[in-house]
Amino acid sequence: MNNPTITLVSLIAFAITLTFHEFSHALAGHLLGDDTAKRFGRLTLNPIPHIDPLGTVVLPLLGAFTGLPVIGWAKPVPFNPYNLKYGKWGAVMVALAGPLANLMVAVFSVILLIILTGPIGMSPYNLLAVFLVLLTLISLVLAAFNLLPINPLDGSRLISALLDAPKYRNVRVFLETKGPLILMLVILLDFLGPVSFLDRLFSFIVTGFFWVFGAVPLLLAVFSAM
Repeated sequence: MNNPTITLVSLIAFAITLTFHEFSHALAGHLLGDDTAKRFGRLTLNPIPHIDPLGTVVLPLLGAFTGLPVIGWAKPVPFNPYNLKYGKWGAVMVALAGPLANLMVAVFSVILLIILTGPIGMSPYNLLAVFLVLLTLISLVLAAFNLLPINPLDGSRLISALLDAPKYRNVRVFLETKGPLILMLVILLDFLGPVSFLDRLFSFIVTGFFWVFGAVPLLLAVFSAM
């Protein structure tokens, strides 16, 4: 398959993954008693309201066409933590709903891939198989990345809840205010360093996930077609 085709399929999978991620934040907030996201038009699987011009369009396209890492984000889903059930844990549930949705998409995609290339007999070199592998891979990476306990990633909500005691106030304030800078430094150092620890971590997660489903040969076959 030619590179433009793979690039287009990757960007479509990326857009779908981000959309499910943000929609799940909005849905969790709605189910827990806060309609802020719904009022802002974010309780939808339509990708357009979730688009951030820089994070959803410019950076992914730049990465896809230059060989740089494809990174990006959608517009954060607004919510009012004071409207949520379960206090601070309600905010944690809203945050973790995004990675959980990505994991569910990954499970659905790999099961569909196994069915299509098994009983139905579709070739693993089919473009649909490539799409499903990319959708699974991107969903897993987005889930794992967002679970890193660094603000503004979703995992930071759990850390903030665990450090809610007054004695941890300075630590919590530091992590909340310096988190974006720390995240940028982590990504930059990982990219420029001799070894990409994030790449190794994500590769381990993806390979382990496909191994659990007995689909590593499918993963390798599809990558050989790319």
